[in-house]
Amino acid sequence: MKKHANLAFFVPHNGCPQQCLFCNQNRISGADSTPTPQQVRAQCEAFLPAAGGGARPTEIAFFGGSFTAIDREIQRGLLEAAAPFVRCGRAAGIRLSTRPDAIDPETLDFLAAYGVTAIELGAQSMLDSVLAANRRGHTAADIARASALARSHPARFELGLQMMVGMYGEQDPLAGALETGRRLIALGPATARIYPTVVVENTPLCDLWRAGKYRPLTVEQAALITARLLALFEEAGVRVIRIGLHADESLRASAAAGPFHPAFGEIAQSILFFEKMQALLIPGEKELTVRVHPSRMSCAVGHGRRNLLAFARQGVTLRVLPDSTLPVGSVKRAEPAAG
Repeated sequence: MKKHANLAFFVPHNGCPQQCLFCNQNRISGADSTPTPQQVRAQCEAFLPAAGGGARPTEIAFFGGSFTAIDREIQRGLLEAAAPFVRCGRAAGIRLSTRPDAIDPETLDFLAAYGVTAIELGAQSMLDSVLAANRRGHTAADIARASALARSHPARFELGLQMMVGMYGEQDPLAGALETGRRLIALGPATARIYPTVVVENTPLCDLWRAGKYRPLTVEQAALITARLLALFEEAGVRVIRIGLHADESLRASAAAGPFHPAFGEIAQSILFFEKMQALLIPGEKELTVRVHPSRMSCAVGHGRRNLLAFARQGVTLRVLPDSTLPVGSVKRAEPAAG
């Protein structure tokens, strides 16, 4: 099956009833205003592949704000611009992100009429104390209710759930993340996104950090927690389609503190692969050869060759070979190549 791509449009802050503690969507997305329907049509015409052309399936995606909370006529204009490209087969569907408290049966009917195929909910946490501390304006019950509505709708929307690691107000970041991960899995999502909490300029969280009232995680701390979550989601069959924030110039310039790293996802994946390979090592052996899917070679070797170096510190030579017959994410022990 071909991997999906996104043609993404950002609608920063539109529809958000309040500013969450950590949020400055203009800085995070690099977008200052909502695209017009004319811009959506032009971008789709320019960048979507021809129908039946053999390219990987592409979804038109509206990210960044709370899509279903913006003015209904603005929603309609954007969806009407995108829908013809779904109907003619140039796009695989329409994906959007929104708040859990901005979903109801009538809204889902409206989205289905325009070919929306996937809905991602910005859950962030399933702990009500953390949601309240971060001024989310919704509860864990709202997340569960919206997820159930989306999954049970006749349109069979693909449900995606987004969460954050290291949020303000978490007493134990690892325990809080794992509790949120387990409770999100119980809601039956097809996909998940994991974001580390980064302190962005011009946010209330930045004020708390400067006042010494919030200590963000380091890159390594956040990556270790994310690796635990990746194992949890993998075991449950939930595809993690994004790890870490998109490292564009706007975010590079505005990230004041916290686990911002352009290769954050690979670092977290590297930790998970190290643990999988470590489990295959027989005590006392000095060489280990493993096979992984070609798309995960860099994760197995480790960001900056961290896994090769970690095994070397144990006195073990690690060799990683590509094997396209293996499932993505799996690791198989192999005999060293002859010669």
